[in-house]
Parts: sequence; structure tokens; C-alpha cells
Amino acid sequence: MATKRAGEAYWGEELHVPISNDGQVTAYVWPLRILSIRGESCGGPTIGVDVGNEEVLRFDCHANRGHWHTGGYDRLGTPGNSHVDFPESAASVEEQVAWSLRHLRDRVRDLLAQSEQEEAAGKVESFLLESGLINLRNHIEKNAYLRDRAIKENVISP
Repeated sequence: MATKRAGEAYWGEELHVPISNDGQVTAYVWPLRILSIRGESCGGPTIGVDVGNEEVLRFDCHANRGHWHTGGYDRLGTPGNSHVDFPESAASVEEQVAWSLRHLRDRVRDLLAQSEQEEAAGKVESFLLESGLINLRNHIEKNAYLRDRAIKENVISP
């Protein structure tokens, strides 16, 4: 489950989907995670991968403040230790969501192994991963109005 930090707010219902047969490797999405970075409130979907109760990968699709975390998010202690910027071609929330889902589809096993989760990497089932990512994408699309509402209500910046 996404690691909640002080000062953050979560809107919408979190969705978890198994990507291993034993259910220990899961992908998740929070439709809208709101946080403050250097005094500016931003937000968007947060996508991630958990192994057991440990959050390993996280993709924060927050437009101009969007980024992702690799290397074992929970294990590395502070978010700055695992922070990676999205490619410049992924500037909008929609582009970051699409990039994150493709990146997980194509590289989740490698990313888990690089995060010292080799056993979990070996348990990922392609058919569960593919159907799970479709479910995550559909959940994000169904809840896209939450970000629009947060912008309209001046809770976050566009």
C-alpha cells in the first residue's frame, strides 16, 4: 500500500491488483494523491508495486511535479533516495500515466530485481500483470474527475 506521509491527502478509492499467483506482488493506484512540494500543492494518480507490505516502486503522475521512485521505495528511507524524473516526453498527467503503465508492463521484473526483490520478480505472471494494468488504467480514467475537481477548488495547481 502506498506509504502515506504527513501532510498528504488521498482522494478516491485505492485499487490493488495481484500480479503474482500468490498475491504477494501487487500493483496499486490511488486516483488522486495531493502533496506539497516546496510550498506548491500538486497532485495526480499514484501508481505503485508492493511486495507483501513493502512499497517497492512508485510513480507519482503529478504533471510538472511528476516523478517516480525505484530501488525499493520503503527500504531506502526517504523519497529523495529513490527519486527519478519522468522523461521530458512525459509532461502531462496523462502522458505520465501512460509511460508508467508501459514501463511497468515492459520492465517490472527488472525493476523489482534491481530493488533487491529477485524472488518477487520471478513470481510476476504476465497475464496477471497485463490484466492488472488494464484495471489500473480504467480506474484512473473513471476517477479523472477528482483531479479536475481539486484544480477547480484550488486544492492543487494545474
